Amino acid sequence: MELDEYEKNAVRELSESVNLAIEKSSRVANAIRYLRELGYEPNLTLKLEIGLQEIIEDAEEPQDIELELTDEDLRTLRRMKISLE
Repeated sequence: MELDEYEKNAVRELSESVNLAIEKSSRVANAIRYLRELGYEPNLTLKLEIGLQEIIEDAEEPQDIELELTDEDLRTLRRMKISLE
């Protein structure tokens, strides 16, 4: 997908906003401070991937799909507090 300058700026703004939110988070700061108190210097690397999908106004109604999930898939979803309803 080719983005024009306005779209690139919007994506850049989102990326910078996420970075700023993490930097300013008191919860993150407290977790880092706690690790330092325990004698560790945290090295945090986050990878942010932004995917875009165009909104199509005349899209058809979404159709039901069937997923074949293993028991391990279901356990993982439960641990992530994701329910299938």
